[in-house]
Amino acid sequence: MVSLTVTRRRFVASFAGFSASASACLAADKAGTYPSEIHRYADEATEFNVFRLTDPARQSWLPAPYNRPISKKTEFLIHSSDRSGSVQAYRLDLKSGQSRILTQATDLVTGSLTLAPDEHEFAYLAGRSLYMGRTNAVHAREVYRAEEGFQFGSGFSLSEDGLVAALIEDKPGLSRLRLITMRTAAAATVVESNEPISDPQPRPKRAGLLYRKGNELWVVNYDAAQNRKLRISPGGFGTALWSGDGRTIVYLNLPEDRKQLNNIREFTPDANEDNLVSATSQFAAFNRNADTSVFVGASGSKASPYLLLLVRSVKRELTLCGHRASDPRQVTAFFSPNSQRVIFQSDRDGKMAIYSIAVDRLVEETETEAP
Repeated sequence: MVSLTVTRRRFVASFAGFSASASACLAADKAGTYPSEIHRYADEATEFNVFRLTDPARQSWLPAPYNRPISKKTEFLIHSSDRSGSVQAYRLDLKSGQSRILTQATDLVTGSLTLAPDEHEFAYLAGRSLYMGRTNAVHAREVYRAEEGFQFGSGFSLSEDGLVAALIEDKPGLSRLRLITMRTAAAATVVESNEPISDPQPRPKRAGLLYRKGNELWVVNYDAAQNRKLRISPGGFGTALWSGDGRTIVYLNLPEDRKQLNNIREFTPDANEDNLVSATSQFAAFNRNADTSVFVGASGSKASPYLLLLVRSVKRELTLCGHRASDPRQVTAFFSPNSQRVIFQSDRDGKMAIYSIAVDRLVEETETEAP
């Protein structure tokens, strides 16, 4: 549910809790903690306050859009950065702005970071291993290592209960989806293909997976049963995500006729039904909030490179700010668990950095589960 009545003054005032600070690159202390780099500015398109959370003098990345980087109470987020000279994971305190290094990894996969349900740990891929780390210290526990001859492919995610992880392993001529039991490190191959497989996502509330195979969307059960291609709308597709309750898949449809608008559609696997949610102003990437009532999308329009809210009930878009990214498809964005804030990445200021904007005057608060 959302409220569409908002004044610019109230919207700007809603983020008063974030204080601006100098964005100079400062060294970490002995505990691996870096001072705040938060920089506040008024967006050139809307005059809404936007907060740049990381310094664009170095690269910072959010995880894949189907992973969970923000704590339930929106106290901190996990992300990756090359600020220390190599790419490592960091915890960024959303109140103080301080960042703390969490890994000493080799070949960290930036999109793989995702919080465990208790938020004391997070999962990630580095090199040929799956690790669990702590969110309050530099700590790594190897859970699983790719089999000899295989390398990790594109995509990694953790089930909402944290019991299993889904990842891709590749070798020449073969791609496979693997399911890892986190407690025992037992691994099982769910799908194999000579076409590239990517972006595996455990289904909320059910023992199933969504994944991409080539230019198709597929679903399969954990036990490899009922592996089937989804009959989605013709054309290409971009972002594809489970809804919060796991009943449907929302995805970005890219019509073959480029004169038509990119649109968000919803597929119900159990009923084999595909329905239009809303046309968009040429979204190139998007994400949903907790109850799938509101979407945040990055427009691919060169004339209007905006980050927008799309309200599902009225099919109306609201401009938040300019993303001005060199490639709008790389504008990964997340709602906070309570839907009161949007956090996104963009290279608008040079290198990839992380930004935040309040939407509490636009979007009704959604419930979050207790830690």
